[in-house]
Amino acid sequence: MHRYRPLFASFLLVLCALIAGPQAAWAAPDFPKLTGRVVDDAGIIPKAEEAQLTQKLAALEKQSNRQMVVVTVPSLQGYEISDYGYQLGRAWGIGQKGKDNGVLLLVAPNERKVRIEAGYGLEPVLTDGMSFLIINKVIIPYFKKDDYPGGIAAGTDAIIKQITLPPEEAQKIAAQADQQRQSRGGGVSLGTVVFILVILFFVVMPMINEARSGGRRRRSGGGFIWIPGSGWGGDDDHWGGGGGWGG
Repeated sequence: MHRYRPLFASFLLVLCALIAGPQAAWAAPDFPKLTGRVVDDAGIIPKAEEAQLTQKLAALEKQSNRQMVVVTVPSLQGYEISDYGYQLGRAWGIGQKGKDNGVLLLVAPNERKVRIEAGYGLEPVLTDGMSFLIINKVIIPYFKKDDYPGGIAAGTDAIIKQITLPPEEAQKIAAQADQQRQSRGGGVSLGTVVFILVILFFVVMPMINEARSGGRRRRSGGGFIWIPGSGWGGDDDHWGGGGGWGG
C-alpha cells in the first residue's frame, strides 16, 4: 500500500484544485533550490549542526551510494505534506538514476508536520511502519521540546542506521514495524479507496473534460465535497498525530 499513498494524495490534491478552478489544478509548489545535502529553508538548524548533518550525509553516500537530503520549509503552500514531499523528491531527483534509492527528511515547522519520503528502491527497508516508528519514537519527542536540531539529527541517525543494515536484517525490522503500525489501525481503508474511485469517475473526469472544452458550460451554485477518512496521513506526518500536539 505504501507505493500507492502518494498517488492517492496527488489525486485528492488534484480533486480539490479542480473544485477551486481549472487553472489552480495544474499549479505546482514553489520548491526551494537543492543547494546541498541540508536545505534549511525554514532557518531552524544552526550552522554547526548543519555542518555535522552534511558530513553524516556525505559519509552515507560514500559508504552506500544512497543519497539523503534533510529539508525544512517555511510553508507547504497549502499542499498535504505527503504530496509535497513526493513531488519534491521527483523534482530534485534524489538517489541513483535507475535505482530510486534516495530519501528525504522533510520538516515543516510552522505547520508542525514531518515526513520521511523514500524512493521505491528503499521501500523494502523504509516502509510506512518504519517511518512511523522513527518519526513518533525518535523525532517527535525532541520536537515537542522545541528542539528541532536535536530531532532532525536523531531522525537522520535512525534513518541512516536502518538503510545501511544488511538487507535481510533491515527488512525484518521494517516488517516488525509494519505489524506494530497495523495493530494500531494504520493504512488506507478499502472504503476510502472505493470512495476515491467513485469521485474519480463521476466528479473529476467530467470536470477535466469541461476544463479541456474551455469551460463553456456554466455551473450554478457551489458547495464542497466531504471525503470521509481523507486524513489518512495520520501520525506518519503530524507531530503528535492529528494536527499537532496542542498546547
